[in-house]
Amino acid sequence: MGRNIHDIFVIGGGINGCGIARDAVGRGYSVALAEMNDFASGTSSGATKLIHGGLRYLEHYEFRLVRESLMEREILWAMAPHIIWPLRFVLPYHKGGIRPAWLIRLGLFLYDHLGGRKLLPPTSVLDMRSDPAGKPLKALFAKAFEYSDGWVDDARMVVLNARDAADKGATIMPRTKVVSARRENGLWHIETTDTVTGRNDSHQARMLVNAAGPWVDHVIRSAFGQNEAHHVRLVQGSHIVVKKKFDDVRAYFFQNPDNRIIFAIPYEGDFTLIGTTDRDYTADPKDVRISEEETVYLCNAASEYFKEPVRPEDIVWTYSAVRPLYDDGASKAQEATRDYVLKLEGEGGAPLLNVFGGKLTTYRRLSEHALEKIGAAIGVKGAPWTAKSHLPGGDFPVRGYETQVDKLKRRYSFLADPHARRLVRRYGTKAELLLGDARGIDDLGRLFGGDLYEAEVTYLVEHEWARHAEDVLWRRTKDGLRLSKEQAQSLEEYMAAIPAMVG
Repeated sequence: MGRNIHDIFVIGGGINGCGIARDAVGRGYSVALAEMNDFASGTSSGATKLIHGGLRYLEHYEFRLVRESLMEREILWAMAPHIIWPLRFVLPYHKGGIRPAWLIRLGLFLYDHLGGRKLLPPTSVLDMRSDPAGKPLKALFAKAFEYSDGWVDDARMVVLNARDAADKGATIMPRTKVVSARRENGLWHIETTDTVTGRNDSHQARMLVNAAGPWVDHVIRSAFGQNEAHHVRLVQGSHIVVKKKFDDVRAYFFQNPDNRIIFAIPYEGDFTLIGTTDRDYTADPKDVRISEEETVYLCNAASEYFKEPVRPEDIVWTYSAVRPLYDDGASKAQEATRDYVLKLEGEGGAPLLNVFGGKLTTYRRLSEHALEKIGAAIGVKGAPWTAKSHLPGGDFPVRGYETQVDKLKRRYSFLADPHARRLVRRYGTKAELLLGDARGIDDLGRLFGGDLYEAEVTYLVEHEWARHAEDVLWRRTKDGLRLSKEQAQSLEEYMAAIPAMVG
């Protein structure tokens, strides 16, 4: 008992848990993190995958959240230019629409000036009769506003935070469930079970951070034995992916008659991502699936704009997640605050920090605010440092993606251009570590489908905690869109035969 003693023990391997662990270990705290499943297996891989200010949050007067989010866009882009990049959004407008033009202009003016934008281009107005963005849309939309936000590979951002935390000395434990946590003699005593091997372990920590996302209340009830825990409002968001609906590199922001909005976004080169929905959810988060009602809603909403309708039979993939919003009593799911709330308990001894809400864009600032509370509770170590940092593979100039692709193709001339681009998008400067001394495509080993080779799978097992085909195909990459069921099964069988090797 007590052979693992840490300053901080984090429960939850989503973006907030991994971000807090990374920030804390970088300041000199000893840190352990336990995630009961794979990293980003819940909310953090089920987002619309945007680094954005949240234009629609202005309608709900969430100015602090929007300003912080806008300020974070370019900071995060510079941290990880391989998995984050700018994206222009086209917001079609017609007279008699949901929101008047003056209101949209006001919102976009605030959007341009609230957050210290430096590199992202400002808002512009488009003539949809001549601009290529108008081509796939109905003739009703003669005008549009175009503004800037960013795209992120959400699940990769989570695992790269975990990887960097481990590289800096944190003990990172995926597939490890916290079964109990109790205070004793000024310390937390935590019991965990490895869900793969069944091994039980004991840990001690000066402070506990509950960043379990949709399960945060469940952890309070089950691990801590507290009966009353009703802090989180679970809101389901579902997305559909269809074959590419348009050739433009820009995304669309569509306003619906019910005042909700959806996005239509270029996705993985050959597809279009459409989402999201917003509806309250009361079942177990692990069982969340898109409903027929949501499928019909997204198809109909997109079809109001596109000349060519979006039909359920066009769908090649769907995903759903549950957003753990702080329950602020809002009457509608889409009106519930997207801001985060940090609640500190037991400052006198063995403090507990519960993390509620949050979004991908603000995870770094949430982590900094969490570290302020941690410092106040158990003593300050180090200073804020992540704003000027790089996530693994992101140590190249913010606009240097094309240069990185050219560099990789020069060293590994056998790579096809789409393959090289995908490797840089996923791994940045770490792509060369993955490829090693390969001199030809055969040196990458077995081909599982698409351009997913054994060398990449081995890298993901050795460096990124991948254990199953799903981890590789739907979180570390999106190659699941390109592999058949038979190919995916073949990959699962291959991975089952090799040991987990992450250091």
